[in-house]
Amino acid sequence: MRASRPKVAIAALAAAALAVAGCAESDREEGSGGSKKDTLVFGVAGDPKVLDPSLASDGESLRVARQVFETLVRPEEGGTKVSPGLAESWEPDAAGTTWTFKLRSGVKFHDGEEFNAEAVCYNFNRLYNAKGLMQSPDVTPYWQDIMGGFAANERDTLPESLFKSCTAVDPTTVNLAFTRVSSKIPAALMLPSFSISSPKALEQYDASNISGSADDIKYPPYATEHPTGTGPFKFKSWDVPNKTLTLERNEDYWGDKAKLKTLIFKTISDENARKQELRSGGIQGYDLVGPADVEPLKSEGFNLLTRPAFNILYLAINQSGNPKLADLKVRQALAHAINRQALVDSKLPPGAQVAVNFFPDTVEGWNGDVTKYEYDVEKAKALLAEAGASDLTLRFHYPTEVTRPYMPNPKDLFELISADLQAAGIKIEPIPLKWSPDYLNAVTAGDKHDIHFLGWTGDYGDAYNFIGTFFDRQKVEWGFNNPALFEKFKQADSTADQAAKIALYKELNADIMNFLPGVPISHSPPAIVFGKDVTGVKASPLTDERFSTVEFKS
Repeated sequence: MRASRPKVAIAALAAAALAVAGCAESDREEGSGGSKKDTLVFGVAGDPKVLDPSLASDGESLRVARQVFETLVRPEEGGTKVSPGLAESWEPDAAGTTWTFKLRSGVKFHDGEEFNAEAVCYNFNRLYNAKGLMQSPDVTPYWQDIMGGFAANERDTLPESLFKSCTAVDPTTVNLAFTRVSSKIPAALMLPSFSISSPKALEQYDASNISGSADDIKYPPYATEHPTGTGPFKFKSWDVPNKTLTLERNEDYWGDKAKLKTLIFKTISDENARKQELRSGGIQGYDLVGPADVEPLKSEGFNLLTRPAFNILYLAINQSGNPKLADLKVRQALAHAINRQALVDSKLPPGAQVAVNFFPDTVEGWNGDVTKYEYDVEKAKALLAEAGASDLTLRFHYPTEVTRPYMPNPKDLFELISADLQAAGIKIEPIPLKWSPDYLNAVTAGDKHDIHFLGWTGDYGDAYNFIGTFFDRQKVEWGFNNPALFEKFKQADSTADQAAKIALYKELNADIMNFLPGVPISHSPPAIVFGKDVTGVKASPLTDERFSTVEFKS
């Protein structure tokens, strides 16, 4: 994250946020006879990247999507268990390859169109039949993470699609067929990327017309101005220059209507500025509370909630970006050079832990008996010398204008790890980039990065959602091709027996830590805070907080 802003800049930012809050206060009075607050301004750390959930992978885009859109199944509130969403029930056939979903009736999209089985199939087929830039890993990342390929793959590295077909049996019954048994189904369908959009809006606003290039993606109007779902909030506006995105209550929602009339997401990238705005009343809540601010805010009476540490921060190593990084000894040297315990102790919130695997120990398949890389600068120097890389120079990308659940302050983390690597004799070329879209595009779709920070908050409670997402196929982020590893992932994913699958996950963790495609750094318990008079929020390990239940105390 960028260094603290000058006081003048913070003052300007505070004034802007207070102006938004002033408008919000007027809305509260006008909408409720002056007696009830019904507008909440929530501070977020970064701008959304895109408003079409099928194309989103960043946390801020998904936060908005979870309020506007719905999926067939969704996580239980405050947990990871699969529970009903737009589908009331579901079951597989005897072979485990076709799943029947019974849909809710009486549900309408925000444009007044009926939700039904045909709409479900339209959405799945839209992605399955994607062409051109829609097949870019930066455009449909979650489809590719879960389903693999498309009806007609346009890249050799894409696997066969897990998705096979969608059949509307009747208006409230849909069959989803898959090419094989997969541990991802049905849990992966909780992802906002499998939200159901209005088919009429998708067509009207040219949703699949992605233009530009892989390095400069241009999104169509649906993804920036007209997201249309079935959720408790409807999209109203996105004021990009003023960094505010406004949602309004869906008065025709099929379930319990939102208690708030208006929900505003306000981007305030500096965490100190977010804290000041909360204290001054300019915002009524914000995410990703700084570790040092947790206890003070709690003692002041703010409603502070701590999520479980269901995430991973890692240092990714791109083996194709720098040929020397393809040498295992060099990657081992990087791992030994980093003092991860010091980072956890000094930069992360209480309860954070050094990572042993690429997912936390609360997920089945975690393996404590893997190769570990203890902090040892002299060993790092020796490994570099053995690899003929004592003069190694690395381009180190890190993000600015953002805070993530696993990464409270990127600039601080960069400085600490950069110093560790330099102490081992590695020269560092810092490359700071704005989180969205510059940084995300550079490290996930470009090929000019050597090492970089990134992380992951779990989407559901299965090991594959972490390590499978990262390592089950060739990805630009990591720059390696390991067919044996990919095949073992495929075996684990298609194993129906739970005990056998967990055993394979443990083997995969051991294989990953021997191959060392990157360095797992830490797991952090991120905090979210609301105003003293705000209630109705339940913290989610998946960051799936539901703003429809938020209200102000009388």
